[in-house]
Amino acid sequence: MKKINFNNKNFVLLKNTKSGTVNSDTVFKFMQKGNLVTADYHGSTVTYGKIIAYLEKDTLEMLYHCLTAENELKAGKAQAKISLTEDQKITLRLDWKWLTGDKSHGESIYSEV
Repeated sequence: MKKINFNNKNFVLLKNTKSGTVNSDTVFKFMQKGNLVTADYHGSTVTYGKIIAYLEKDTLEMLYHCLTAENELKAGKAQAKISLTEDQKITLRLDWKWLTGDKSHGESIYSEV
């Protein structure tokens, strides 16, 4: 896989497990410096959220937290597998788990827009 660059890339949700908080109206704005990848996200069910991640080859090890539209603070962790579409857009397939609340887990798919 070619070297991935997340800097100034935007992502949206394509698919989520029911216990996930974000939806297709949530926008993720990524930045990258070396192997450090961060993102801010907001929209619809999320007032504000933040991701910090470590990039290694085709995987992002992620921690995230957010304030929901219902004023609930949530935090979790995920491992995201990175792939590229035919037109070289980044796709992320997350295996995630909440570290707060019900501690449920799930899978999500995000696409670069």
